[in-house]
Amino acid sequence: MAELILKEPLHEIVSFTEWLEGRRPPHLSTNSGADEVAFQGWRNFKEAFAPELIGQAVEETQGALGRSVTSCIDPFGGSGTTALACQFLGVNPTTIEVNPYLADLIEAKLATYDIELLIQDFKAVIEGEIAPYCEDPFPGAPRTFVEPGVGNRYLFSAEVACRLASLRDRIARTESDVNRRLMRVLLGAAALPVSNVVVSGKGRRYRRGWADRIIDPQRVEQLFVDSVVRAIYEIRRYEKRKRREYCLLRGDSRELTPCEGEFDMAVFSPPYPNSFDYTDVYNVELWVCGYLKSGLDNRNLRLSTLRSHVQIARPFDAPDLGSATLTRVATDLERVRSDLWNRHIPDMVSAYFADMCVIIERLSKALVSGGRAYMVVGDSRYAGVQVPVATILNELALCRGFTIAGEEPFRSMRASPQQGGRPELIETLLTLTRC
Repeated sequence: MAELILKEPLHEIVSFTEWLEGRRPPHLSTNSGADEVAFQGWRNFKEAFAPELIGQAVEETQGALGRSVTSCIDPFGGSGTTALACQFLGVNPTTIEVNPYLADLIEAKLATYDIELLIQDFKAVIEGEIAPYCEDPFPGAPRTFVEPGVGNRYLFSAEVACRLASLRDRIARTESDVNRRLMRVLLGAAALPVSNVVVSGKGRRYRRGWADRIIDPQRVEQLFVDSVVRAIYEIRRYEKRKRREYCLLRGDSRELTPCEGEFDMAVFSPPYPNSFDYTDVYNVELWVCGYLKSGLDNRNLRLSTLRSHVQIARPFDAPDLGSATLTRVATDLERVRSDLWNRHIPDMVSAYFADMCVIIERLSKALVSGGRAYMVVGDSRYAGVQVPVATILNELALCRGFTIAGEEPFRSMRASPQQGGRPELIETLLTLTRC
């Protein structure tokens, strides 16, 4: 079945090289249109930056160093754009990701495959028997995940949940680690369209009219088949990249960002201090695919993320970091603490920059002299108090082995309802040079 489908024409897919050489987005900050780029359509990342940013970073860093760029590090791997683009550009990538679903998705994009074995394993999964009933399709998940849910609100009908669980269990029996990983993450991506929720940059919400929406359980298999077929097509077509090596580190970037090394550049976008936990964005995939099996698993994952959110009780201690702007912002936030929707927000903001200092200090030891760090960062606002993230990071970096090579506005973001809801928050591309 899989072999026959693969021979059918698919819509045009372009490689990262083709994208970088001529099919460029209107702006570096947008990932719009990137789903036509190989590997980028495996899971939609609305907030990701465009692959072109890595091309620009390589060109500029080569000019600064006076030689070819050979290595790049990304402390916040996310969708894997930096690492994958580096492979196409001939740069050796190292990437760090704390979210196990995203880490698997990144590695699935970067890995090398035996195509014939992958097709065989895929056929074995889709030709397996469908379990007619599952008593507990997602062990440990919140009760709201499966019908009847709580208060008759749920993410998946019982039949859809069983189909997903049946595919997950069949995938788990695949002997090849690389093939099992690929199919597992693509099953996760197929789960959202058959759920009763949609996901935005700050979590999930129920679809409008979800209670009247009827989902054919067979759509689960079709979405999964379509996604794997496209993935196999892209893997086969673009298997000859300039570089196939990569290093993926799984865990907390505050601990795993190297304290030494010879990296030529870093390109990344850290979580923004917007009080929301980005783990929630991938909560469906994490539970459906079995990455989380208990509330404790979920808590431990959240504790391993930057202190950019207040959705879990945790210490928010932070030292004086030597930024005049941060000191002023902290004072202003303390003044309006009683007006904030969460009283821990002033402490969270200070803790966020303390965590970012750890990343900056580690990068200052890992990058070569003259190497560059490119950071896409976003401002926040609470009770009228603006948090100018790029300005504060500039001040912190200047005291920690960097000079400022550039500061380019990206786009305006719409604030969350808790932050005012107006499109007045700025994203910035901050470029630092290692002294």
